Amino acid sequence: MEADVFKSLLHFIYTDLVPPVLDVAMASHLLVAADRYNTDRLKLICKEKLCTHIDSNMVATSLALAEQHGFHRLKEACLQYIASPSNFKAMMASDGYEHLTSSCPSVLKELIAIILPAEWDVGKDIVMTMWK
Repeated sequence: MEADVFKSLLHFIYTDLVPPVLDVAMASHLLVAADRYNTDRLKLICKEKLCTHIDSNMVATSLALAEQHGFHRLKEACLQYIASPSNFKAMMASDGYEHLTSSCPSVLKELIAIILPAEWDVGKDIVMTMWK
């Protein structure tokens, strides 16, 4: 854990206040720390921040984080954002996409199921069997 994240975690534990500047990157790191140390209110605050500030630059990273730590609401928010083909394309160009593909390949199956049109069911089945 980075020093500034630990300092923010301690600040929250002792004051019950989030850091004055809670950007998306800090919210991601604090969410992992809050999960590790079971501070439910801080987890809720960080998840809310991440769910309401999804963009193509950080959606892949947030999706990987949600999948790895079981944050279902954040995962659903990310999947809903990516359901748009233009958002999906922008996410694929982001730095976090490589991390998502290597750390959470099962999420890619879900993404394919969401993005491919219903009439492409055969194509979905072929792609899904490739990841078994």
